[in-house]
Amino acid sequence: MASLQAIYNEQVLPKLKEELKLTNNLSVPRIEKVVLNMGLAEAAGNKEVMAKAAEQLAAISGQKPRVTKAKKAISGFSLRQGDEIGLAVTLRGKKAWNFLEKLTIIVLPKMRDFRGLTTDKFDRAGNYSLGIAEQVLFSEVDYSKVDKVRGLVVTIVIKNSDPEKSKKLLEQIGVPFRKV
Repeated sequence: MASLQAIYNEQVLPKLKEELKLTNNLSVPRIEKVVLNMGLAEAAGNKEVMAKAAEQLAAISGQKPRVTKAKKAISGFSLRQGDEIGLAVTLRGKKAWNFLEKLTIIVLPKMRDFRGLTTDKFDRAGNYSLGIAEQVLFSEVDYSKVDKVRGLVVTIVIKNSDPEKSKKLLEQIGVPFRKV
C-alpha cells in the first residue's frame, strides 16, 4: 500500500492542479504541518498530571511535546501568568503525513457514533481543527497507565488554501466528511 504522501504527490496534486486551474505545483494546496494540542487545566496544581499527559502525547505523536504556559492571570480559575497549562506538538513532513494516515485509517473509525467529520471546522485560511475526546483511541497509549481520559485538538495546517480548497484536498487524501 502506498503512503498517504505518495498518494498526494502522484494522484491528488495533479488532480487538484487541474480542478483549481493552477499552472504552478507550488500554488496547489498542501499539508504544511499538523499540530496536536492538549489542554491540562488541572496540571497547574499537580505536576504529575503534566508528566503523564506528556508521556501519552509523546507516544501518540512520536516526538516530545512542548509545555504551553498561561499568557494571562485569571483569578476565577486560580491561574497565574506563566503557569504550565497544556502541551503541544508540531509535526512536519513525513511525521505529519504518517500521523494523518493513522488518524484517517485507524483512529477516526474507532470513534463512537462516527459518521464523518463536520465541514464547519475550517478557519478563514483553510486550516482544519478537530477535537478527539479520548486519547485512548490511539493504540500507542497504554490503557492500563491512563489515570484520566483526556481529549486533544488536532489542527491540520494547509498552505495556499481557503476552506473550499482545503476540503477538496482533505477529501481526496481520504479524510471522511459527513454527508449532508
